Amino acid sequence: MAQSRRVERVAALIRREVSELLISGIKDERVQHGMVSVTSVEVAGDLQHCKIFVSIFGSAEDREVAMAGLQAASVYVKGELGRRLKMRRTPEVAFVLDRGLEKGNTVLGLLQRLEAERRERGDEEGPADSADSAGDTESDSDSDSEA
Repeated sequence: MAQSRRVERVAALIRREVSELLISGIKDERVQHGMVSVTSVEVAGDLQHCKIFVSIFGSAEDREVAMAGLQAASVYVKGELGRRLKMRRTPEVAFVLDRGLEKGNTVLGLLQRLEAERRERGDEEGPADSADSAGDTESDSDSDSEA
């Protein structure tokens, strides 16, 4: 249990440090092609390997270029993590493209399109029709209570 807390703590520290490196430390122009953000970090139980999940906002070409820049900068990132975290052994760094936000945006777009289609169909049927049917239900219930 204590080891898992340590792994989580190290993952949080790596996420913070890599985020700072993305802002000011990595000078590779390729990384600046898309808006890069760290979404999560997974650290192995033995603290020897870590996967840094990044989301890159931009075109597919921007994503490829930015990922190539991140892969090239992984040695630099590992060295900086070693200096900043002062661990006995610095984990091997691997950048992984996280498509979760992209998929979420796609789903939101589909939901918005469905909502727009539903509104269009609702306008064609007319909102008065739905009000009339609701009124009929109330009058039926009133006549039942009187009898």
